[in-house]
Amino acid sequence: MTSKTAAATPSHPWRFFRAGGFDQVRLDTGADLLALGQLDQKLWVALACPTATLDIDPRTLRLLDTDGDGRIRAVEVIAACEWIGRLLKNPDDLLRGAEALPLSAVDTRGEEGRALAEAMGSLLRSLGKTGADSLSVADASEAVQTLNQAPLNGDGLLTEASSESAELQAALRDALECLGGEQDRSGKPGVGQAKLDLFFSELDAWARWRAEGEADPQVMVLGEATAAAREQLRALEAKVEDYFARCRIAAFDPRAAHAMNRDDKDYAQLSARELSLAAQELASFPLALVAASQPLPLVRGLNPAWADAVAQLRAGAVVPLLGEREQLTEAEWRELRARFAPFDAWLARKQGATVEKLGAARIAALRASDAHAELTRLVAADLAVEPVARSLASIEKLVRLHRDLYRLCNNFVSFREFYARKGKATFQAGTLYIDQRSCDLCIQVTDLGKHAALAPLARSYLVYCECARNGQKMTIAAAFTAGDSETLMVGRNGVFYDRQGRDWDATIVRIVDNPISVRQAFWAPYKKLVRFIEEQVAKRASDADSAANARLTSAATDVGSAAAEGKAREEKPKLDIGIVAALGVAVGGISAALGAMMQAFFGLGIWMPLGFVALLFAISGPSMAIAWLKLRQRNLAPLLDANGWAMNSPARINIPFGSSLTQVAALPAGAARELKDPYAEPHQPWGAYAAGVAVAALAVFWLSGHADPFLPERARRATVWAQKAPASAPAAPAAAAAKATANAPVP
Repeated sequence: MTSKTAAATPSHPWRFFRAGGFDQVRLDTGADLLALGQLDQKLWVALACPTATLDIDPRTLRLLDTDGDGRIRAVEVIAACEWIGRLLKNPDDLLRGAEALPLSAVDTRGEEGRALAEAMGSLLRSLGKTGADSLSVADASEAVQTLNQAPLNGDGLLTEASSESAELQAALRDALECLGGEQDRSGKPGVGQAKLDLFFSELDAWARWRAEGEADPQVMVLGEATAAAREQLRALEAKVEDYFARCRIAAFDPRAAHAMNRDDKDYAQLSARELSLAAQELASFPLALVAASQPLPLVRGLNPAWADAVAQLRAGAVVPLLGEREQLTEAEWRELRARFAPFDAWLARKQGATVEKLGAARIAALRASDAHAELTRLVAADLAVEPVARSLASIEKLVRLHRDLYRLCNNFVSFREFYARKGKATFQAGTLYIDQRSCDLCIQVTDLGKHAALAPLARSYLVYCECARNGQKMTIAAAFTAGDSETLMVGRNGVFYDRQGRDWDATIVRIVDNPISVRQAFWAPYKKLVRFIEEQVAKRASDADSAANARLTSAATDVGSAAAEGKAREEKPKLDIGIVAALGVAVGGISAALGAMMQAFFGLGIWMPLGFVALLFAISGPSMAIAWLKLRQRNLAPLLDANGWAMNSPARINIPFGSSLTQVAALPAGAARELKDPYAEPHQPWGAYAAGVAVAALAVFWLSGHADPFLPERARRATVWAQKAPASAPAAPAAAAAKATANAPVP
């Protein structure tokens, strides 16, 4: 392939842009599209994708999918670009994505282009648009649809509508019933020349086989009644063989005769229920009573469940072939079976079994008619339209690729449409509105289990929703890249708008949990702590309530028992001294720990604010670090790979780009806002509380003496407390005298 060597010897001046953490090719000109075969496929974003979930006209995708496997591959994109490049004068026309293709844009220098231009002109005239100079996608599709619905549409298949003859229509119905059909371009089942030939050859084969049997008297031993008699014999064959085998065992050992006739308890079990001649238990008993070397009775002494079948066999086969008799020996049974052996061999050689259901009369009528020749003539007439059908198909492909090919390449070779954020990429299914947010990165999921197994590698917070609308259902995966995940949960409902603007009821059925933002990660530990405390408080309150109810019930029961027995209720000590001691130790330990923490915190002095910030980051830092790492790894590729894409490059979703994919509710610019809420909770003076806490903290800081190094002499705690000490003034002279005495020289 050319693309494998293009990296070494490039023949086209490619340009690239960087988005999603990797380089993507710019397709700015028609020449870029025509040269895609020269671009190293290692530089393509995707190499294959399914057609089922793309927002491109399904008919265009079917025309691109040349092998009909439901997937678009790189080689098919290259082939489409090269094909349309040969037919257009200016490849830059592809960049406009116009709905109509001007006839003047077709390059008529080549034979194929000239033929297509002439066919487009003829098509416009047939549509009554003689003066038109361009052909739209709608015009081409209408012409193709009209031809497809025609009785003869060029695909070589005949439907009932292909002929107005009732006889030929009946023959086609018979062929479809016996051999099945293929889908005609009209969507109806049809039959081609190969199946028509097979159908009439099967008719001839069955007729020859039937004539062979009818001509041999050993085969048709009973004439037309042979087949019915053979079926009667086949219905009883196993039971008759069983009967004679039991008689032989009884002849071998008389002691076995009783066991061969079933035990008495079997009859006792049978008699204990409501019986009918069709009961399976009764049918499992022997045809008649077993005795040594005893013939099979044909009239009396038969198992009631098989009496009618034996009577039919006697009348249909035994009497006509062996004569009138009321018993059948084992030798006569073998002779009877042998008389049907040629018939069985003839049945084994049956030919034309696929048409036998039509019956001998219908088969004879079809063979006698000229239906085969007439239908063959119709197939030839249908194939004569094939060049017109091929020309219309090429015209439709041309106008559709002229409109859709450039957009497909910008969502396949590169993801320019996705990263430009001027519209939605072809793989984006629509927008999900839920929890005061709108999510644009929504992907339709065909297999929820398979997708959810691979999706965690995307490192995105994903919500899977079941969407329903007018009996239709689909599943989407929506990526949340902004806001919070606290109120998202399985079972919550929202509304999903697809690419056509239709609204679907959406219900969350599964969540893949990953960080949404660093801000959310900062508050996550505190929210978890609050949630844990709330759960523990609720649990303790519930346990305490249960315990109180139990004590109340126990006390009531004790009082009732004491009253009944005439005894006074024994008083128990209301407080256990050991519990009091344990509580005291616990409170003391907690107080000591809090005191140590407060002392360390206030010991920071003016660095207390930094200490507070450091404490916050010590708690939130690990969560934020993990979130930051995962957010840097957010990747679109696993989401598409899980949906059947063959992604060739990572498609990163960094924080700035991710924030554009999910919009959080915000008031519109210039909106008037009424701030007074009549149902707001009573206002709490949180500012006064905060000021009080700050004053108390400063007081503790000053009283502990930690503020002294930062205060003037007169405001220090040591100075203030020394001035207020008892007899501080009178003691001053004495202290001075003592100081002078201490400093005096020693004689």
